[in-house]
Amino acid sequence: MRVVMFGYQTWGHRTLQALLDAGHEVALVVTHPKSDHAYEKIWDDSVAELAAEHDVPALLRNRPDDPALLQALRDAAPDIIVANNWRTWLPPEVFDLPRHGTLNVHDSLLPSYAGFSPLIWALINGEEQVGVTAHRMNAELDAGDIVLQRAVAVGPCDTATDLFHKTVDLIGPIVRDALELIASGRATWVPQDRTKASFFHKRSIEDGRIDWTWPAQDLERLVRAQSDPYPNAFTYYRGERVRVVSAAVSQARYGGTPGRVFIREGDGVVVVSGADARGGRRHGLVLRRLRTEDGAEHAATDYFRTMGGYLTARP
Repeated sequence: MRVVMFGYQTWGHRTLQALLDAGHEVALVVTHPKSDHAYEKIWDDSVAELAAEHDVPALLRNRPDDPALLQALRDAAPDIIVANNWRTWLPPEVFDLPRHGTLNVHDSLLPSYAGFSPLIWALINGEEQVGVTAHRMNAELDAGDIVLQRAVAVGPCDTATDLFHKTVDLIGPIVRDALELIASGRATWVPQDRTKASFFHKRSIEDGRIDWTWPAQDLERLVRAQSDPYPNAFTYYRGERVRVVSAAVSQARYGGTPGRVFIREGDGVVVVSGADARGGRRHGLVLRRLRTEDGAEHAATDYFRTMGGYLTARP
């Protein structure tokens, strides 16, 4: 098919590569300019550079609503638009332009985790599966009918980086197979159950701030979700910001005030966790490795030379 591709970062790069590998005629690529946003400098394989390598015309846009772009799309005359990790809403004059409409590829199991950073949010929330969905774009973000969906399991020690690698490898096959179904007329479009939908915002540095009233199990997942190369989950100790590189749920249960640096357990230091920790029935969070503002990494047992004091959300 003749295709126009909207996409950005590694997700868009994998999508464009899949289209090229499958022999589709890519008439035009639209991608975003490079960004200084912390999360957009991660997994930043360049869509524009890949397009240039294959002599595919590419346009850089932050938004898709200028007349020059609309004319370029009309001139390209695509059979279908394929989008992946396009960061702003596409208007109907764009997504309805081709005869097959626009196929959006989203890294969650829709209708859950529409919107942004779905893998991180899913890991924080303890989901057992994540995946990739190919669906027809409509006026509501990530809400169109589904043509293909594939899932992978979330392992007990998986980080957001692990889930990225598991799901990004699904992009090529799902793009190839979805376009084959559409081109052959064998596609079955399944409406999303909107009663099960959830929508999440972009993550920012603020979303990595540790709240010690969360249960230790939730905090341990937050640490894994904010693993390198993402900005780490962080807290403050004696006025200094400390990033948590590695943590675990304690074996024993501990009572007291959330945030208290309490006792050594195994290869780490337990911090009292949970809003009702005073009852003594909650596990704590075992801090294993920390990173200070100078970039140095420390074993928690070395950083906390003595027990006592509190970790806090702010200096």
